[in-house]
Amino acid sequence: MKIIITGGAGFVGTNLIAKLLEEGHKVVSIDNYNTGLKSNHQEGCLYLDRDIRTISDYSAWGDFDIIYHLAAIARIQPSFMNPEEYFTTNANATMKLAKYCSEKNIPLVYAGSSSHHSGKFKNPYTFSKDIGEEIIQLFQNHYNLKATIVRFYNVYGPYQLKEGGYTTLIGAWEKRVEEGMSLIIFGDGTKRRDFTHVDDIVNGLILVSTKQAWNFIFELGKGQNYSVNEIASAFGIEVEYQKNKPGEADITLCTDTLAKEILGWSPKKDIIDYIKEYLVCKK
Repeated sequence: MKIIITGGAGFVGTNLIAKLLEEGHKVVSIDNYNTGLKSNHQEGCLYLDRDIRTISDYSAWGDFDIIYHLAAIARIQPSFMNPEEYFTTNANATMKLAKYCSEKNIPLVYAGSSSHHSGKFKNPYTFSKDIGEEIIQLFQNHYNLKATIVRFYNVYGPYQLKEGGYTTLIGAWEKRVEEGMSLIIFGDGTKRRDFTHVDDIVNGLILVSTKQAWNFIFELGKGQNYSVNEIASAFGIEVEYQKNKPGEADITLCTDTLAKEILGWSPKKDIIDYIKEYLVCKK
């Protein structure tokens, strides 16, 4: 198949591209390198430095069998500083892509967010991603778009960002471990997170295509959560507590079983085992 990945130079996109290339597919990445990295490039993929906000027609790069829409401005805290940019990228650009896919009859897999469950108005990031989901559903209902929404839960693993305002907890903490610094916890550490390895996420994304499972919303989470304190304890180094951050959920936990029932998807990797392996490699 010939496949477009928006956000292909980012964390999840890079892992997905590597797997798709391994399976023999032709892949084109669209990324503006706002947070994506050229060091993530995988040999055999065509990388285009483009901003999805400015693209209405992708046909210049070929005829495509499926598009994975992973491009977004991510993370909760930065969204409070520039809500308009989050909306234009995560909502408006999604509408452009949904329109293109509906006109060309190209299936679309949209990466939503598990932050949906904390409430649309919890923060500008969640609001923009929720509007993106609703745009997908609008085009499904009225413009014959063939699409499925997948929601990720606290993804970690290879190619995750380790510095800057868009890092995840695990990436940021790995960076501090490598620099011999204490771990920073915002709040009292009792918040609980469902951490899901990127390999499991990639397997779920590919299963949507191979099973031709359209018009679903799949929750891709491990189904087990840990407190931030428990994760810090697994790293086994000093912890520094700072003021709690606004806009974040107290608990994330995937309890939905539709991905298992429809896709046969079952996450395999556990965050505690991952941390143990990471610490062994760093010795």
